[in-house]
Amino acid sequence: MGVSSGQNSGGLMSSAGLVRYFDAEDRNAILLDPRSVVAFGALFGVGVQVLNVLAI
Repeated sequence: MGVSSGQNSGGLMSSAGLVRYFDAEDRNAILLDPRSVVAFGALFGVGVQVLNVLAI
């Protein structure tokens, strides 16, 4: 059950490309504080629950 030498030839190269792609700083990116994203998600969930209670 050995891995042949030609089976995984491009794995490291493609991984390096993905790391470089996701590590690049985009000047047009929307910068949000992670705490604000969590707070928005929590408020959205509370709002959905309130609407479910009111809709009975």
